[in-house]
Amino acid sequence: MPNKTAVMFPGQGSQYIGMGREFLDRDPEAAALLARAEEISGLPLKRLCLEGPEEELTRTLHLQPALTAVNLICWQALAKKGVRADYFVGHSLGEYAALSAAGVLTFEDTIKLVTHRGSLMEREAAANPGGMAAVVKLDIEAVREIVDHARAHGRLAVANHNSAAQVVISGDNAALAAAAEMVKEKGGKSIPLKVSGAWHSELIAGAVDDFSALLAELPVAAPQAPILFNVTAAPESDPAEIRAIMARQIAASVRWYEIVQRLLAEEVRCFIEVGPKNVLSGLLKKIIPADVECTVIQVDTPQGVEQLVAN
Repeated sequence: MPNKTAVMFPGQGSQYIGMGREFLDRDPEAAALLARAEEISGLPLKRLCLEGPEEELTRTLHLQPALTAVNLICWQALAKKGVRADYFVGHSLGEYAALSAAGVLTFEDTIKLVTHRGSLMEREAAANPGGMAAVVKLDIEAVREIVDHARAHGRLAVANHNSAAQVVISGDNAALAAAAEMVKEKGGKSIPLKVSGAWHSELIAGAVDDFSALLAELPVAAPQAPILFNVTAAPESDPAEIRAIMARQIAASVRWYEIVQRLLAEEVRCFIEVGPKNVLSGLLKKIIPADVECTVIQVDTPQGVEQLVAN
């Protein structure tokens, strides 16, 4: 069986001021895509991406359409060069770029959804303040046990299972503080994250119904190539099921480690991170066993596209 390729899209945390600049300077189609995203979102995305300020770019309402548009600008450049994927995946917000790249959603509907998602998540974070922390040096079973015990102090959940020894937890600040003490006792380390809400936890579950209502209005197609979804770590092709999965995704755990394990089992040996920075590439290097030969590439500039195509 020949080796396969997975295209991966990053989520919140991969942004930086200046992202997408070289595509926008060189490619009229990239500029047109961002202009369309600005029109749909009603937000000054070009200014935010290129000039910031950082606190405005990183605001959830702004960041979700901005990063999604840049991810898809990068993918458009690769697709024009004939790059194809056997699988699409995205980490949290990045899953929306995967849906668009796989033909499940139009670009316009993708931007409409992530703008609405950002607005709903901001609303729920204001109503239910909380935070997130990365737990390192402990496996998922140990973290789940800690989360169960720390729930005596408030709402808490496993938000992201990123690698064998990196798990993100999310919830009430009192529960996070209690969990941090338990993590320390077990020999791990809890690192508070600079986020504005308790993403992927029940604290923002109030967004699910309103988000579902918008999803129900939009056309959803079967993927042109399989997507492994964050919520299930499995493929799904039925549009009704995809709607249900994506509505749950806001408040559900991101099963990234399981997704990568599944891709490796499916003979994926080339991973292309499409979008700013190399967060997902870094995680992959922690997940892929030393005896499994894989190519991991990150692309967010025209030069990166040319290098990938040349190889």
